[in-house]
Amino acid sequence: MTIQAASAAPWGSPLLHDISLDLGPGQVAGVMGPNGAGKTTLLRLAAGDFPATRGRVMFRDRAITDWHTRERARHLGVLPQLSLLNFPYLVEEVVLLGRTPHDSGTAVDKHIADQALALTDTGHLRHRLYTQLSGGERQRVQLARVLAQVWQEDSLSGQLLLLDEPTGALDLSHQQQLLCILELLADRGCAVLVVLHDVNLLAGIAHQLLVLSAGKQVVCGAPDEVLTPELFSKVFNTDVMVQAHPNRGHPLVIPQ
Repeated sequence: MTIQAASAAPWGSPLLHDISLDLGPGQVAGVMGPNGAGKTTLLRLAAGDFPATRGRVMFRDRAITDWHTRERARHLGVLPQLSLLNFPYLVEEVVLLGRTPHDSGTAVDKHIADQALALTDTGHLRHRLYTQLSGGERQRVQLARVLAQVWQEDSLSGQLLLLDEPTGALDLSHQQQLLCILELLADRGCAVLVVLHDVNLLAGIAHQLLVLSAGKQVVCGAPDEVLTPELFSKVFNTDVMVQAHPNRGHPLVIPQ
């Protein structure tokens, strides 16, 4: 996906101004910024929910808004911050909803759904009603749904996953599991664009970070270039210390 100098005003007032991002296959890009910075709006622009007022958003060499909805859904999955699903579906049925855009047949859909359930540690919930799950369980089931949507057996190159605060309701163990899943997807060629408030989680998985403030792009680059005390002072009005993670080497942000 390529976002080139894009601006957006989905409800009349400009919300995004001159945003640029080049996200290739197998790359993870993180979006960060204070509340109201435009992070969710950027994900919706990337998903094709509304057109750019200036610039352009390209996906697989086509404008994102030129895709037919069903065709786009075969290649692009979105995990919103809040799911409004409130019907008494079984967990397995919710995950199989991700296969709706495909014409792959019942057996293939079931096999892919089984893999998504296993990856997200939700297989034991398959016969539970979705409405009876905890918030964290629901979030993992929704992740399984979008994994089933973008999953391909041979390669995930050309697939795109957009996630808005996917760790919000997850415990520490399942947060780490999510990072492993995103790394697995990237290793298989999927491009991932993820919004997270947890800067240290982002720094551990992202190849590049895009920082927004008041709808404008502050900086975009590698985590070790972006995550500086000066950035946090300017954008978040807070003092931090940044040092290398003792095991993985990526930047570790420590509030002061």
